[in-house]
Amino acid sequence: MDLAGKIAIVTGGASGLGRATVEAYVAKGMKVAIFDLNEGNANEVIKALGEDKVAFWSVNVADEESVKAAVAGVVEKFGAVHVCNNFAGIGSACKTLSKKGVFPLDQFMPVININLVGTFNVSRYAAEQMANNEPINDDGGRGVIINTASIAAMEGQVGQLAYSASKGGVVGMTLPMARDLASYGIRVNTIVPGLIHTPLFESIPDNLYKSLENSVCYPQRLGKASEIGHLAVFIAENDYVNGECIRLDGAIRMQPR
Repeated sequence: MDLAGKIAIVTGGASGLGRATVEAYVAKGMKVAIFDLNEGNANEVIKALGEDKVAFWSVNVADEESVKAAVAGVVEKFGAVHVCNNFAGIGSACKTLSKKGVFPLDQFMPVININLVGTFNVSRYAAEQMANNEPINDDGGRGVIINTASIAAMEGQVGQLAYSASKGGVVGMTLPMARDLASYGIRVNTIVPGLIHTPLFESIPDNLYKSLENSVCYPQRLGKASEIGHLAVFIAENDYVNGECIRLDGAIRMQPR
């Protein structure tokens, strides 16, 4: 796919991995719709990249009407949707059973609803609009969905149950969704990040940060958000990448703790 002039939706695009991907897409000549709840951060991105290139919708990805209306708004403003990146998500730290008792269901379900159901929710409405596009290449391609999992989907650590389950679900959706949408010319792939440096890591002690770096095989450092953006661009541009879950993790394999 030639990205110049194409339209992308990026959930969680106001910060972190999402923002880095927004920046990478704009550098390729795309226009981007940010779906997020942090309007302040989104406005900073818009100011930096230009109001003609980036727009913001306040979206709860787990809410059907919120997503449906926002996707329709993107088409109304920009004319189409060609790429959809799902980054919006939350974490969790709770064991199945601990001295405090069982894992409370009201703490488990929000992680599933935002990370897994939210990813599916945005993907289906983005796909609906992509299906309306005229083919953009000789293969009949109309768009690409790029979801985000985590190495916790395969190597979840102690206390990561809800997060790992949600990300494992995203991995599990990848191939069947790609198969579901093949007849429409829509590809589906998933980025599987390892330890990527985001502002969250800036608040941890230096010795802990160094320990995390040492746990990575090579290069022995945390990943950069820009490297996630680079991978998103590669997936969007390469029309033969489909149904794949691509790890970007420096060959790390997480230990139980």
